[in-house]
Amino acid sequence: MSDTAQRNARTTGRRTRLYRTAAAVATVTGLALLPSAAGATPGSGVTGTILAKGTSEDTLRLKAKGRTDVTFRTITIAPGGSTGWHYHPGQVLAVVQEGTLTRTLGDCSVETTPAGGSFVEPGGSKDVHIGRNLGTTPVVLYVTYLLPESSPLSVDAPDPGC
Repeated sequence: MSDTAQRNARTTGRRTRLYRTAAAVATVTGLALLPSAAGATPGSGVTGTILAKGTSEDTLRLKAKGRTDVTFRTITIAPGGSTGWHYHPGQVLAVVQEGTLTRTLGDCSVETTPAGGSFVEPGGSKDVHIGRNLGTTPVVLYVTYLLPESSPLSVDAPDPGC
């Protein structure tokens, strides 16, 4: 390649880089001038209070079919107390606000959830369980039930022999 051809190639390459740089700067500048979510209309007259917050040990999966009653309530279990063996007709999402909840599941496995933890209980008669407070302070739960319309919150069940 001749000296002139090499100079022309370098000049063309520099112009291309310059044009690309200018285009990138123009794009970024243009995006900066667009309205963003921060410019959204602010709310007014709304307050919120976090009642409970818990972190799950694993992925939470919630689902409901058809018309669903959503019920939210607190449950307090005194030291030495228990829920009795039961199951829920639909899924239950719980946050342990205070104390430590010990649950024995239908397969006799035991799960312990301290304050700040959360868990999902699946629905159906095959998922019987009992919740116990083996500690010296009350267990306080914040529970959300996702149940088929008009179902009871829980159904008593016999001890599976645990």
